[in-house]
Amino acid sequence: MRIAVIGGTGLIGTRVVARLESDGHDVVVASRATGVNSYTGEGLEQALAGAHALVDVSNSDSLDEAAASEFFYGSTLNLLTYGAAAGVAHHVALSVVGTDRLARSEGGYFAAKAAQERLIRESRRPYSIVHATQFFEFIANIADAGTNREVVRLSRALFQPMAADDVAAAVAVTAAGPPLGRVVEFAGPERFRLEELVRRQLRLRHDLRDVVVDPLARYFGTDLDEHELLPGPDATIAPTRYDDWFATGGRPYEPATRHPLRS
Repeated sequence: MRIAVIGGTGLIGTRVVARLESDGHDVVVASRATGVNSYTGEGLEQALAGAHALVDVSNSDSLDEAAASEFFYGSTLNLLTYGAAAGVAHHVALSVVGTDRLARSEGGYFAAKAAQERLIRESRRPYSIVHATQFFEFIANIADAGTNREVVRLSRALFQPMAADDVAAAVAVTAAGPPLGRVVEFAGPERFRLEELVRRQLRLRHDLRDVVVDPLARYFGTDLDEHELLPGPDATIAPTRYDDWFATGGRPYEPATRHPLRS
């Protein structure tokens, strides 16, 4: 099967490409690094030619609602339009568990993601939307975002993070299957408080920043309800536990521009 991976050189994209190729698929790696720009449309016609499925793991460079909305609207509309012209039979997009709830209560980046999902649902194109929880690789970014004068202030919200490899496996399996026409959720096997796992990771990496619970702390500009980051009861649970990920060499993701949700 020929599958085009948009954002195929990022944290999740490279893993999706590797997984699909190991399963015998013909994969097109599409990103700005390979001359394909989903926002401007540059290179899309060639990248999608003959593709059965399109996997979108690209992301906005900004958390600002206006900038993120502009990116997701332009990029997703291009992918749907070019995909329809190329006869793509399955549009797969990666999004975030809790997007719908956070979009309603807080707006911001999550409103932009919710708008992206709406475009896909209303396009009448065959699709699947994969909702994943936060990645182990981004726990350091959560700490950095909550840091002020060497003190990390975090909400007591619960979350159920997962390894990037497990996210990529979920996306790849979904892409190789039939269009589901709905959202499917994936989450890690363990539930933590934000401050609990951030503190654990900082100590494992000999980072002495103090981690405190602050009821006024925001999560990348968002106020969190205790359960807003958690998956629903029907979520598929990934196998990798945090300690196993760390023990086998797990490392934080450090792109040129750090982004807490970047794929």
